[in-house]
Amino acid sequence: MQQSSSVENAGTPVPAPEAVMPAPLPGKCVELADKRVGRLVLYGEAPTPSSATAPPLLLVHSVNAAATAYEMKPLFEHYRGERAVYALDLPGFGLSDRSDRKYTPRLMTDAIHAVVREIQQLHGDVAIDIAALSLGCEFSARAALETPNAFRSVALISPTGFDRRAARATQHAGSGSTRAMPWLHGLLSFPLWKRGFFSALTSRASIRFFLQKTWGTKKIDEGLLEYDYITTHQPGAENAPYYFVSGYLFSTDAMNLYRNLSMPVWMAHGVRGDFVDYDQKPLVQRLRNWNISVFQTGAMPHFEMPVDFIMQYEMFLKRIVQK
Repeated sequence: MQQSSSVENAGTPVPAPEAVMPAPLPGKCVELADKRVGRLVLYGEAPTPSSATAPPLLLVHSVNAAATAYEMKPLFEHYRGERAVYALDLPGFGLSDRSDRKYTPRLMTDAIHAVVREIQQLHGDVAIDIAALSLGCEFSARAALETPNAFRSVALISPTGFDRRAARATQHAGSGSTRAMPWLHGLLSFPLWKRGFFSALTSRASIRFFLQKTWGTKKIDEGLLEYDYITTHQPGAENAPYYFVSGYLFSTDAMNLYRNLSMPVWMAHGVRGDFVDYDQKPLVQRLRNWNISVFQTGAMPHFEMPVDFIMQYEMFLKRIVQK
Protein backbone atom coordinates (compact mmCIF):
# COMPACT_ATOMS: atom_id res chain seq x y z
CA MET A 1 0.00 0.00 0.00
CA GLN A 2 1.39 3.35 -0.98
CA GLN A 3 0.03 6.74 -0.14
CA SER A 4 -0.05 8.70 -3.39
CA SER A 5 -1.52 12.00 -2.25
CA SER A 6 -2.93 13.78 0.76
CA VAL A 7 -4.89 17.01 0.74
CA GLU A 8 -6.79 19.02 3.31
CA ASN A 9 -10.47 19.25 2.47
CA ALA A 10 -13.33 21.07 4.14
CA GLY A 11 -16.07 20.57 1.61
CA THR A 12 -14.13 21.86 -1.40
CA PRO A 13 -13.91 19.74 -4.56
CA VAL A 14 -11.25 17.01 -4.59
CA PRO A 15 -10.05 15.93 -8.03
CA ALA A 16 -10.17 12.27 -9.03
CA PRO A 17 -9.12 10.78 -12.35
CA GLU A 18 -12.71 10.09 -13.43
CA ALA A 19 -14.44 13.27 -12.24
CA VAL A 20 -14.42 16.29 -10.05
CA MET A 21 -16.93 16.25 -7.19
CA PRO A 22 -17.06 17.34 -3.53
CA ALA A 23 -15.65 15.00 -0.92
CA PRO A 24 -18.44 13.41 1.16
CA LEU A 25 -16.78 14.17 4.50
CA PRO A 26 -14.77 17.07 5.96
CA GLY A 27 -11.14 16.94 7.00
CA LYS A 28 -8.19 15.15 5.46
CA CYS A 29 -8.67 13.16 2.26
CA VAL A 30 -5.95 10.60 1.50
CA GLU A 31 -5.66 8.73 -1.77
CA LEU A 32 -4.25 5.20 -1.56
CA ALA A 33 -3.06 2.96 -4.38
CA ASP A 34 -3.49 -0.81 -4.13
CA LYS A 35 -2.77 -3.24 -6.98
CA ARG A 36 -5.70 -5.50 -6.13
CA VAL A 37 -8.44 -2.93 -5.59
CA GLY A 38 -7.26 0.17 -7.46
CA ARG A 39 -7.42 3.70 -6.14
CA LEU A 40 -9.05 4.06 -2.73
CA VAL A 41 -9.95 7.29 -0.99
CA LEU A 42 -9.80 7.41 2.79
CA TYR A 43 -11.13 10.25 4.93
CA GLY A 44 -9.88 10.79 8.45
CA GLU A 45 -7.60 12.40 10.95
CA ALA A 46 -4.12 11.47 12.12
CA PRO A 47 -3.61 10.61 15.81
CA THR A 48 -3.87 13.45 18.30
CA PRO A 49 -3.02 13.54 22.02
CA SER A 50 -6.71 13.56 22.94
CA SER A 51 -7.44 10.46 20.84
CA ALA A 52 -4.38 8.48 21.82
CA THR A 53 -6.18 6.34 24.43
CA ALA A 54 -8.89 5.03 22.10
CA PRO A 55 -8.16 2.75 19.14
CA PRO A 56 -9.00 4.04 15.67
CA LEU A 57 -12.56 3.71 14.38
CA LEU A 58 -13.18 2.76 10.73
CA LEU A 59 -16.59 3.50 9.17
CA VAL A 60 -17.80 1.48 6.16
CA HIS A 61 -20.78 2.63 4.10
CA SER A 62 -23.44 0.46 2.45
CA VAL A 63 -23.74 -0.51 -1.21
CA ASN A 64 -26.55 0.80 -3.40
CA ALA A 65 -26.93 2.97 -6.49
CA ALA A 66 -25.70 6.07 -4.64
CA ALA A 67 -23.49 4.77 -1.83
CA THR A 68 -20.59 6.84 -0.45
CA ALA A 69 -18.91 7.61 2.86
CA TYR A 70 -21.53 10.36 3.32
CA GLU A 71 -23.78 7.62 4.71
CA MET A 72 -21.56 7.54 7.81
CA LYS A 73 -21.38 11.33 8.24
CA PRO A 74 -23.14 11.65 11.65
CA LEU A 75 -20.70 9.19 13.23
CA PHE A 76 -17.67 10.66 11.49
CA GLU A 77 -18.52 14.19 12.59
CA HIS A 78 -19.24 13.11 16.16
CA TYR A 79 -16.00 11.19 16.68
CA ARG A 80 -13.78 13.56 14.74
CA GLY A 81 -11.74 15.29 17.42
CA GLU A 82 -12.67 12.74 20.11
CA ARG A 83 -10.73 9.82 18.67
CA ALA A 84 -8.99 8.84 15.45
CA VAL A 85 -11.81 8.14 13.00
CA TYR A 86 -11.65 7.10 9.36
CA ALA A 87 -14.11 6.34 6.57
CA LEU A 88 -13.54 5.08 3.04
CA ASP A 89 -15.30 5.15 -0.28
CA LEU A 90 -15.53 1.49 -1.29
CA PRO A 91 -14.39 0.49 -4.81
CA GLY A 92 -16.84 1.76 -7.41
CA PHE A 93 -18.19 4.55 -5.22
CA GLY A 94 -17.46 8.14 -4.26
CA LEU A 95 -13.96 9.27 -5.12
CA SER A 96 -12.52 5.75 -5.27
CA ASP A 97 -11.86 3.85 -8.52
CA ARG A 98 -15.10 3.47 -10.51
CA SER A 99 -13.67 1.57 -13.45
CA ASP A 100 -15.68 -0.97 -15.42
CA ARG A 101 -14.63 -4.24 -13.77
CA LYS A 102 -16.23 -7.07 -11.82
CA TYR A 103 -17.37 -5.99 -8.34
CA THR A 104 -17.44 -8.81 -5.79
CA PRO A 105 -17.35 -9.35 -2.01
CA ARG A 106 -13.68 -10.28 -2.41
CA LEU A 107 -12.89 -6.91 -3.96
CA MET A 108 -14.74 -5.02 -1.22
CA THR A 109 -13.19 -7.09 1.56
CA ASP A 110 -9.71 -6.57 0.14
CA ALA A 111 -10.37 -2.83 0.12
CA ILE A 112 -11.15 -2.95 3.83
CA HIS A 113 -7.99 -4.97 4.48
CA ALA A 114 -5.95 -2.39 2.56
CA VAL A 115 -7.40 0.52 4.53
CA VAL A 116 -6.93 -1.28 7.86
CA ARG A 117 -3.25 -1.85 7.05
CA GLU A 118 -2.87 1.84 6.27
CA ILE A 119 -4.55 2.85 9.54
CA GLN A 120 -2.41 0.45 11.52
CA GLN A 121 0.72 1.93 9.99
CA LEU A 122 -0.35 5.27 11.47
CA HIS A 123 -1.35 3.87 14.85
CA GLY A 124 1.23 1.24 15.66
CA ASP A 125 -0.52 -1.95 14.59
CA VAL A 126 -3.32 -1.54 17.15
CA ALA A 127 -6.58 -3.49 16.83
CA ILE A 128 -9.30 -1.14 15.57
CA ASP A 129 -13.06 -0.76 15.97
CA ILE A 130 -15.10 -1.03 12.77
CA ALA A 131 -18.68 0.12 12.22
CA ALA A 132 -20.44 -0.77 8.96
CA LEU A 133 -23.81 -0.15 7.35
CA SER A 134 -26.11 -2.59 5.53
CA LEU A 135 -24.23 -4.63 2.88
CA GLY A 136 -20.97 -3.11 4.12
CA CYS A 137 -21.51 -5.28 7.21
CA GLU A 138 -20.94 -8.46 5.20
CA PHE A 139 -17.62 -7.20 3.83
CA SER A 140 -16.54 -5.99 7.28
CA ALA A 141 -17.46 -9.28 8.93
CA ARG A 142 -15.49 -11.21 6.33
CA ALA A 143 -12.45 -8.95 6.90
CA ALA A 144 -12.74 -9.40 10.66
CA LEU A 145 -13.03 -13.17 10.29
CA GLU A 146 -9.97 -13.33 8.04
CA THR A 147 -7.78 -11.09 10.23
CA PRO A 148 -9.35 -11.20 13.72
CA ASN A 149 -6.32 -9.71 15.46
CA ALA A 150 -6.79 -6.49 13.49
CA PHE A 151 -10.23 -5.79 15.00
CA ARG A 152 -11.13 -5.04 18.60
CA SER A 153 -14.88 -4.88 17.89
CA VAL A 154 -17.41 -4.96 15.06
CA ALA A 155 -20.56 -2.80 14.88
CA LEU A 156 -23.23 -3.81 12.34
CA ILE A 157 -25.86 -1.20 11.45
CA SER A 158 -28.94 -2.62 9.69
CA PRO A 159 -26.87 -5.56 8.42
CA THR A 160 -27.88 -7.57 5.37
CA GLY A 161 -27.86 -11.38 5.42
CA PHE A 162 -30.47 -11.83 8.17
CA ASP A 163 -33.59 -11.97 6.00
CA ARG A 164 -35.58 -14.97 4.80
CA ARG A 165 -34.20 -14.72 1.28
CA ALA A 166 -30.65 -14.94 2.62
CA ALA A 167 -31.62 -17.98 4.67
CA ARG A 168 -32.86 -19.78 1.56
CA ALA A 169 -29.70 -18.88 -0.36
CA THR A 170 -27.50 -20.24 2.42
CA GLN A 171 -29.14 -23.66 2.20
CA HIS A 172 -28.11 -24.11 -1.43
CA ALA A 173 -24.64 -22.58 -1.67
CA GLY A 174 -21.13 -23.01 -0.39
CA SER A 175 -18.67 -20.66 1.25
CA GLY A 176 -17.69 -17.68 -0.87
CA SER A 177 -20.57 -17.95 -3.33
CA THR A 178 -22.93 -15.09 -4.16
CA ARG A 179 -26.45 -14.51 -5.46
CA ALA A 180 -25.08 -13.38 -8.83
CA MET A 181 -27.45 -13.27 -11.82
CA PRO A 182 -25.21 -12.89 -14.89
CA TRP A 183 -28.20 -12.58 -17.23
CA LEU A 184 -29.47 -9.53 -15.34
CA HIS A 185 -26.08 -7.85 -15.32
CA GLY A 186 -25.76 -8.48 -19.04
CA LEU A 187 -29.16 -6.89 -19.64
CA LEU A 188 -28.48 -3.81 -17.49
CA SER A 189 -25.00 -3.20 -18.88
CA PHE A 190 -25.91 -3.48 -22.57
CA PRO A 191 -24.09 -0.51 -24.17
CA LEU A 192 -27.16 0.97 -25.91
CA TRP A 193 -28.90 1.84 -22.63
CA LYS A 194 -26.31 1.22 -19.90
CA ARG A 195 -25.81 4.87 -18.89
CA GLY A 196 -29.24 6.16 -19.89
CA PHE A 197 -31.12 3.66 -17.74
CA PHE A 198 -28.95 4.47 -14.73
CA SER A 199 -29.50 8.20 -15.20
CA ALA A 200 -33.27 7.65 -15.19
CA LEU A 201 -32.98 5.47 -12.10
CA THR A 202 -31.05 8.16 -10.23
CA SER A 203 -33.16 11.26 -10.80
CA ARG A 204 -33.78 13.32 -7.68
CA ALA A 205 -37.34 11.98 -7.56
CA SER A 206 -36.12 8.37 -7.75
CA ILE A 207 -33.46 8.90 -5.10
CA ARG A 208 -36.01 10.52 -2.79
CA PHE A 209 -38.36 7.56 -3.32
CA PHE A 210 -35.70 5.01 -2.37
CA LEU A 211 -34.50 7.04 0.63
CA GLN A 212 -38.08 7.26 1.90
CA LYS A 213 -38.31 3.48 1.67
CA THR A 214 -35.04 3.26 3.64
CA TRP A 215 -36.20 5.70 6.29
CA GLY A 216 -39.75 4.36 6.38
CA THR A 217 -41.01 7.95 6.31
CA LYS A 218 -41.04 10.97 4.04
CA LYS A 219 -38.73 12.80 6.45
CA ILE A 220 -35.25 12.01 5.13
CA ASP A 221 -31.85 13.66 5.29
CA GLU A 222 -31.89 16.26 2.50
CA GLY A 223 -28.11 16.61 2.50
CA LEU A 224 -27.76 12.90 1.76
CA LEU A 225 -30.26 13.18 -1.08
CA GLU A 226 -28.31 16.00 -2.72
CA TYR A 227 -24.99 14.21 -2.38
CA ASP A 228 -26.54 11.00 -3.73
CA TYR A 229 -27.63 12.90 -6.81
CA ILE A 230 -24.15 14.36 -7.34
CA THR A 231 -22.30 11.06 -6.93
CA THR A 232 -24.65 9.13 -9.24
CA HIS A 233 -24.05 11.60 -12.07
CA GLN A 234 -20.30 11.06 -12.31
CA PRO A 235 -18.47 9.02 -14.98
CA GLY A 236 -18.58 5.29 -14.19
CA ALA A 237 -21.22 5.70 -11.48
CA GLU A 238 -23.29 2.82 -12.88
CA ASN A 239 -20.55 0.17 -12.93
CA ALA A 240 -20.60 -1.07 -9.31
CA PRO A 241 -24.37 -0.55 -8.78
CA TYR A 242 -25.18 -2.85 -11.70
CA TYR A 243 -23.19 -5.62 -10.02
CA PHE A 244 -25.06 -4.82 -6.80
CA VAL A 245 -28.50 -5.03 -8.44
CA SER A 246 -27.46 -8.27 -10.17
CA GLY A 247 -26.66 -9.96 -6.86
CA TYR A 248 -22.88 -10.22 -7.28
CA LEU A 249 -22.15 -8.41 -3.99
CA PHE A 250 -24.47 -10.48 -1.77
CA SER A 251 -22.68 -13.40 -0.11
CA THR A 252 -24.64 -16.58 0.50
CA ASP A 253 -22.52 -17.34 3.57
CA ALA A 254 -23.20 -14.05 5.40
CA MET A 255 -24.78 -15.67 8.46
CA ASN A 256 -21.84 -18.03 8.81
CA LEU A 257 -19.54 -15.01 8.77
CA TYR A 258 -21.52 -13.29 11.50
CA ARG A 259 -21.84 -16.37 13.71
CA ASN A 260 -18.12 -17.10 13.57
CA LEU A 261 -16.93 -13.65 14.64
CA SER A 262 -14.87 -14.00 17.82
CA MET A 263 -14.60 -10.36 18.90
CA PRO A 264 -17.40 -8.31 20.58
CA VAL A 265 -20.19 -7.52 18.09
CA TRP A 266 -22.87 -4.85 18.33
CA MET A 267 -25.86 -5.04 16.01
CA ALA A 268 -28.21 -2.06 15.63
CA HIS A 269 -31.32 -1.87 13.48
CA GLY A 270 -34.62 -0.05 13.10
CA VAL A 271 -38.22 -1.17 12.75
CA ARG A 272 -39.54 0.98 9.87
CA GLY A 273 -39.23 0.93 6.11
CA ASP A 274 -38.31 -1.82 3.67
CA PHE A 275 -35.30 -3.19 5.56
CA VAL A 276 -36.73 -4.75 8.71
CA ASP A 277 -36.56 -8.48 7.93
CA TYR A 278 -34.21 -9.95 10.55
CA ASP A 279 -35.67 -13.44 10.50
CA GLN A 280 -32.34 -15.05 11.40
CA LYS A 281 -31.52 -12.76 14.33
CA PRO A 282 -32.21 -15.54 16.89
CA LEU A 283 -29.13 -17.35 15.54
CA VAL A 284 -26.84 -14.68 17.02
CA GLN A 285 -28.71 -12.96 19.84
CA ARG A 286 -27.79 -15.66 22.35
CA LEU A 287 -24.11 -15.65 21.45
CA ARG A 288 -22.02 -14.34 24.34
CA ASN A 289 -20.06 -11.85 22.24
CA TRP A 290 -23.16 -10.30 20.64
CA ASN A 291 -25.17 -7.26 21.79
CA ILE A 292 -28.25 -6.04 19.91
CA SER A 293 -30.03 -2.67 20.06
CA VAL A 294 -33.33 -1.87 18.34
CA PHE A 295 -34.26 1.71 17.45
CA GLN A 296 -37.65 3.16 16.56
CA THR A 297 -36.29 4.31 13.21
CA GLY A 298 -35.73 3.16 9.67
CA ALA A 299 -32.49 1.61 8.43
CA MET A 300 -30.39 4.71 9.24
CA PRO A 301 -30.70 5.04 13.02
CA HIS A 302 -27.44 7.01 13.24
CA PHE A 303 -29.07 9.73 11.12
CA GLU A 304 -32.50 9.72 12.80
CA MET A 305 -31.46 9.30 16.44
CA PRO A 306 -27.75 10.15 16.56
CA VAL A 307 -27.65 10.95 20.28
CA ASP A 308 -29.34 7.71 21.38
CA PHE A 309 -27.42 5.71 18.81
CA ILE A 310 -24.03 7.00 19.93
CA MET A 311 -24.96 6.59 23.60
CA GLN A 312 -25.77 2.90 23.09
CA TYR A 313 -22.69 2.36 20.97
CA GLU A 314 -20.55 3.97 23.66
CA MET A 315 -22.11 1.70 26.29
CA PHE A 316 -21.12 -1.28 24.16
CA LEU A 317 -17.54 -0.01 23.81
CA LYS A 318 -17.34 0.70 27.53
CA ARG A 319 -18.23 -2.89 28.33
CA ILE A 320 -15.35 -4.04 26.12
CA VAL A 321 -12.87 -1.93 28.08
CA GLN A 322 -14.18 -3.17 31.41
CA LYS A 323 -13.76 -6.84 30.54
